[in-house]
Order: sequence, then C-alpha cells, then structure tokens
Amino acid sequence: MSILDWFDKKKKKVKSTDKLNIPGNLWLNCPKCSEVSFRKDLENNMMVCMSCGHHFRISPQQRIAYTFDTDSFDEHDGDLEPTDFLDFVDTEPYVKRIQKTKKKTDKCEAIVTGTAALNGKKVNVGIMDFSYMGGSMGAVVGEKLTRLIEKSVNDKLPVIVFTMSGGARMQEGIVSLMQMAKTSAALSRLNQERVLYISVLCDPTTGGTSASFAMLGDVQIAEPGALISFAGPRVIEQTIKQKLPAGFQRAEFLLEHGMVDMVVERKKLRDMLINIVSILDYNEDSYG
Repeated sequence: MSILDWFDKKKKKVKSTDKLNIPGNLWLNCPKCSEVSFRKDLENNMMVCMSCGHHFRISPQQRIAYTFDTDSFDEHDGDLEPTDFLDFVDTEPYVKRIQKTKKKTDKCEAIVTGTAALNGKKVNVGIMDFSYMGGSMGAVVGEKLTRLIEKSVNDKLPVIVFTMSGGARMQEGIVSLMQMAKTSAALSRLNQERVLYISVLCDPTTGGTSASFAMLGDVQIAEPGALISFAGPRVIEQTIKQKLPAGFQRAEFLLEHGMVDMVVERKKLRDMLINIVSILDYNEDSYG
C-alpha cells in the first residue's frame, strides 16, 4: 500500500465517523407503536404520536406552553427544596440522591406551582414532574400544593392540578404519607369556600397521590392511556393470582367504571378547561 492510499483510507474513515456523529435526541421511539418520529414534529404535535395517538410524558414547562396563555405563568415557592431529615439510606444516602437529581434535572422538586391565565382568566396551577424522582410526593410537594390550595381559599381563583406521580416518597417515611391528609384537608377547606378544583390525571398517577388530592377534583379529567391506580396491575395480579382485564387501570377503563368524568386528548384540553372554568367557576365575578 502506498503512502497516498493510506491517507485516502484515513480520510474516508474520518468522513464516515463524522456522518455517524448525529445527536441522539433528535428522534423518539413511540413506546406504544414503535413508530420513530422526529422530535420537532412531536413537539409541534404536543408530544402526541402522529401514528397511534400515544401521549408522551411531558415536562411542566411544556404543559404550561400547551395549556395556558403565552407568558402568563408566574411561579410560586420555586426555591423550596427537600431535606434529608431522616438520614435515610437505601442504595445511597437520600441527601446524595437529592443532589444528583437536582443536577440531572435542573429542578428543585417534583411539582411546579404558580398562577397562570387561561383565556385571560387567572387560575392557580400545580404541575407534577415525573422526571424528578418519579414525581414522588414528599414534604415539599405536599407543602407547595397545600400553599397553592390555601391561596385559592383566599383569592377564590380556580385550582387546576396536573398529577404525574409514582406515589409517596419512601425516603421521607411517614412524613410523606402525612401529605395525603394535609392536601386533602386543604381541599376540604377549598370545597367549603365553593372554589372550583379541577384534577387532570396524567400518566402515571399512582400510590399516595391517587389516594389523596388526585381523585378529589370537582371535575376529574384524564389524558388518554394514562395509568391511574393505587397499586400497580402487576402487584395486583401477583396478589390475587388472577389475570386482569385488558386496559385495566387505564384512563378509558376508569371512565367506563365511573372513576373519572372524561378522557380528553392533549390538543383539546385547553379548550375543555376554558369551558369548564367559564361554566363552573362560582367566584368568576371576584376577579378580572
């Protein structure tokens, strides 16, 4: 082999490597139908598969952009962060898990709360985030949600909460379970004031979250295909030693059995929320 042939071969190798150096986040594979889609196309379609209609899990920022008026969201209590008050250790110390999750997600907790406008009308909003420790509910999640509800008790603005959670956070023990009672008690006060509460159940909504504030809405809306349960289907099958019905614990199954009021596609959710708020907001005259 001549020296020129050797250089030509090296050149080809470099070109071949450059062609393969494509960012891996440009394409997404649908977990339901396996269709591969360009990420930008999915984002333009509100992260819903163009082939089968599967609703991808989305971030609070995406949900705000898809649902509420542009640049209307004002975040509350964004600086609250969890504390390892039990010195809990499983595969690693909880304090280390908190630090790693914050660095990985650039987020402080598994819920974002604030005030936004919905077709010009102000509403108080809570949006859970599955990317932060599976959307688990600890002391800070319960505190932020309770503050949001108490704000509505005072200002009479409707509350809309988007749930996406694996349940109570085990690293916080009984304190995480206390948030179930805490948020439910706050919603009881909200109900006494006749302030509208809309719960939007996203995939997944399970465990202590589903057993408390998630299922206490005046109106219960679910996204298509969302898993909504206390114990998961695999746990139930292993416990009762029986095969569960097709689609068990999915949004459509719950609708058939009267556990939710409606299943609404993401593209239609904003209009549906606008209609519900305009019809059921008893305190509409209390704000402009």
